[in-house]
Amino acid sequence: MPNHRKVLITGAAGYIAGRMLPAFRERYDLVLLDVRTTNRQGEEVKDIQVVDVSDPDRELYKHHFEGVDAVVHCAFQGGGFENELNNIQMAYNVYHTSWETDVRRVVVCSSNHAADYYENLIWAGKWDFVTPEMRPLSDNFYGWAKEAYEHLGFVFATGFRKNKKLQNVQIRIGAPRETDMDDVTADNYEKMHRALGAYLSVRDQVQLFVKSIETENIEDENGIPFQIFYGISDNSHKFWSITNAREVIGYAPEDNSAFRFAERIAEILKQTKNE
Repeated sequence: MPNHRKVLITGAAGYIAGRMLPAFRERYDLVLLDVRTTNRQGEEVKDIQVVDVSDPDRELYKHHFEGVDAVVHCAFQGGGFENELNNIQMAYNVYHTSWETDVRRVVVCSSNHAADYYENLIWAGKWDFVTPEMRPLSDNFYGWAKEAYEHLGFVFATGFRKNKKLQNVQIRIGAPRETDMDDVTADNYEKMHRALGAYLSVRDQVQLFVKSIETENIEDENGIPFQIFYGISDNSHKFWSITNAREVIGYAPEDNSAFRFAERIAEILKQTKNE
């Protein structure tokens, strides 16, 4: 049943937004922004308004943010240091425009790559688990930019010491695909563990974002309305913690990659047995 919240989505023609749009159209009044009106398949996405939120002149699109309850920031430009700098500028524009127009909360598509350096340690047998509370460390520009999104979001959440806090949630999205197990072979356990541990189903993604938008209180122990959640399903092979998402917003993922891909896992085990 619709609750009549007005939600703005940047990058609305993109893959991550596209997984949520059917459910969001039923639940919210949407403002959809992107630099194009077609998705990856070249299909038109209904109701998109062509807007470039990477433009530092925020007056060009500020009116789209007026009266909005929450912003879901999915937009980004891929590839290279210069584009990642532009992505940080774009995140700043979204935060600042939201802050100026009294948007209650921003939910940001961060990435597991904000802390992907720790994966090197996991696969080397030096580390077991990563939590959102750990210092974000990346060894690539994409992850570095996502770190910057998160740090910048925290600045806005504090309110600049002006008692006007922009609530925000950073979702470190895992592997929102159904295809990562397709080319896993019996001799690549690391790849299988990674694919199974990082999996995020559509319905779990929708639930995670909806609860990130709607949960009333997301303050941390110091009263700052800021949270980082890992965007994965309830996978038996997970190596990122979702405990805080369960506790803060009541995230209750319904899917587990071990069950979702049980037949494929059986095929791989059969390969091992036959070798």
